[in-house]
Amino acid sequence: MRRVGLLDYGSGNLHSAARAFQNAGADVIVSADHGDLLTCDGLLVPGVGAFAACMAGLRAVGGVDLIRGWAEAERPLLGICVGHQILFDAGHEHGDGSTGVGLFDGEVTALAARRLPHMGWNTVSAPEGSRLLAGLAGERFYFVHSYAAATGPADALIARARHEDAEFVAAIESGSVSSTQFHPEKSGRAGARLIANWLATG
Repeated sequence: MRRVGLLDYGSGNLHSAARAFQNAGADVIVSADHGDLLTCDGLLVPGVGAFAACMAGLRAVGGVDLIRGWAEAERPLLGICVGHQILFDAGHEHGDGSTGVGLFDGEVTALAARRLPHMGWNTVSAPEGSRLLAGLAGERFYFVHSYAAATGPADALIARARHEDAEFVAAIESGSVSSTQFHPEKSGRAGARLIANWLATG
């Protein structure tokens, strides 16, 4: 996979993600234009902030249909942080529920932990057969979040992490769609290896 589209729907700073994938050898296009993005081999869905706000931004640029169509065509897609969360059925923040893109069964809820947000480095348990986390057993990745999915699709490869007593979905691989609750672009050499692994799947 050489040409990667980074979906710009107004959620967060895209430059660090773009640089990380460029450093891994990808030609990165940052755009909300579907025509531009459809010329790419893979699609990146970032996300920072609240679930509902990200979904509103996504709908404003037709991103829900783009993501669903991308997945239906079995093209490589990677969601990051809230871009991972919005791929689930729904998210619940501050008592409010929002519908997600619906690629993954499950809902995003508050972490049952005393110290929030969960911010910093944490280990991830890689499932057997993972291509995304190949060669990364025992490595630490950078997280910053207060919400997460506790469960994911039964037929997916699911990596898990723990913050205090709260175990949650740290990464998912389901067909051509992958996603991470952590930030690979902020995770040093481990993150660079994960990015290279994802690019090699396309």
